[in-house]
Amino acid sequence: MAKGRIVVKSELCKGCGYCRFFCPKECIEMGGQANAKGYFYAVFRDPETCTGCNICSMMCPDFAIEVYRK
Repeated sequence: MAKGRIVVKSELCKGCGYCRFFCPKECIEMGGQANAKGYFYAVFRDPETCTGCNICSMMCPDFAIEVYRK
C-alpha cells in the first residue's frame, strides 16, 4: 500500500526534472503533454511505491508539487 501521493501543478511546472532526478523511488517522470507555457511537466507515474518523503517538493524550484502522506 502506498504511503504517499503527490499532486503536480502542471501550469507551474517548467519541466526542469529535479523532482524526477531526486525521487528515491523513481515515482515521477516527465509527461508527454505540454502546459500552456509549452513546458513538458512532471507526472506521478508510480503511486504504489511513493513513501511521501517530500524530497520532490523540496527540490522543486517552482513550488509545483504538493505531497500528501497517509
